[in-house]
Amino acid sequence: MNPTAKRVLERDVRGVARACRLVDDRVDGYIEMLKDLYPHTGKAWVVGVTGNPGAGKSTLTDRLVAYWRGEGKRVGVVAVDPTSPFSGGAILGDRIRMQRHFEDPDVFIRSLATRGALGGLSHSAMDTVRILDAWGADVVLVETVGVGQDELEITRAAHSTLVVMAPGLGDGIQAIKAGILEIADVFAVNKADRDGADATVRDLELMVALGKGVAAATVGHSVSMSGEGAMGPGWEPPIVRSVATQNQGVDAVAHRLAEHYVWLRSSAEGKLRIEARLRELMYNEMRQALVDAAVRDIHDDIERAIHEVARRETDPYTASERLVTLFKQGRKTGQREP
Repeated sequence: MNPTAKRVLERDVRGVARACRLVDDRVDGYIEMLKDLYPHTGKAWVVGVTGNPGAGKSTLTDRLVAYWRGEGKRVGVVAVDPTSPFSGGAILGDRIRMQRHFEDPDVFIRSLATRGALGGLSHSAMDTVRILDAWGADVVLVETVGVGQDELEITRAAHSTLVVMAPGLGDGIQAIKAGILEIADVFAVNKADRDGADATVRDLELMVALGKGVAAATVGHSVSMSGEGAMGPGWEPPIVRSVATQNQGVDAVAHRLAEHYVWLRSSAEGKLRIEARLRELMYNEMRQALVDAAVRDIHDDIERAIHEVARRETDPYTASERLVTLFKQGRKTGQREP
């Protein structure tokens, strides 16, 4: 067994940190480590936390960690931050907001950079979730950047998705634009002690009501809003008020998320969600493996094509087709034609 994987399974926190760094940096051998860990995954409840900037996602995440720790659960947090244009690293550092959990051996917090990944979630974020799953986390919270369409990516990693909104931010219109309604399993109207909270709740209630009976689907996620409630055949996203800074409404948010997870595990839709997540995992891994292989096998041709496109000697579409043909020929014959 891979030595780092062994340390993760032994619940060695330093081993978990090393495993996360290996996948984030794509160090040689990280795939073998993930292969050894995969049979030990599939037990963690993955909760996505998303929403627009300024809604209080990090504070609510911190409170949820404390709540689940109070229940004796081991908790992992993957905080996906924007990327620094200079270092390529995460620049917000959500761990700063969760300092009180640093000395808790049953809480592991990892900040990751988006690195321009489509949908906000970096490729390594998915692998980090699996590492924390194998480590023995009962709950893994994945907090996204919160920038429009990027929230949709969270549905590929989470069983339950919490969308955090706040009054006075124009979140209602933004929710429609970003398609947030289609990914929300639970809404939290945070900072509910502010003016405009009632209006935000009413707007959400109206939008959810308009969506009843409509199958709102996104990649790897579909919601049947039949209004049957948590225990019925369909799921209507509940709306919960919270003031995370005062720890108000946090227990209600946690309860609603738990209800959704129970519903998901007992429904046919839950099985479809799991299959969709696995399908997306396979597609992601295949894409990454193919790109890595192509860069390794036809690196010089790729560089030459880039220069040709830059000089307008060809177009990127023709160049890409030619590169794919070269790659396929090399794979088929075992050597690339000159």
